[in-house]
Amino acid sequence: MFISSAFAQTAPAPAAAAGGDIQSSLMSMLPIVLMFVVLYFIMIRPQMKKQKEHRAMVEALAKGDEVVTAGGLLGRVSSLNENFVGVEIASGVEVQLQRSAVVQVLPKGTVK
Repeated sequence: MFISSAFAQTAPAPAAAAGGDIQSSLMSMLPIVLMFVVLYFIMIRPQMKKQKEHRAMVEALAKGDEVVTAGGLLGRVSSLNENFVGVEIASGVEVQLQRSAVVQVLPKGTVK
């Protein structure tokens, strides 16, 4: 009984199906493409902007700048190297950190 009804159905015309197929497949991909565009503008682009700003800040470090590190240490930059920064956290106490560990440059006079 089921087989006879399946044979009774007619197949769509090949020319009409090809045009509708392409359009329906494009319309089904549209939400996925829109999601990627939205994710780019909401997540990826701001993150890239933050990285660029951080890189510029780290490259602009100079002796005497007061900084906050990723570990929460406050100090004054006492020496600079290509990859490392010497930060004086107390009188006579200096720690060596990677440049990328500097999170923020504070206004002058913040660290006493």
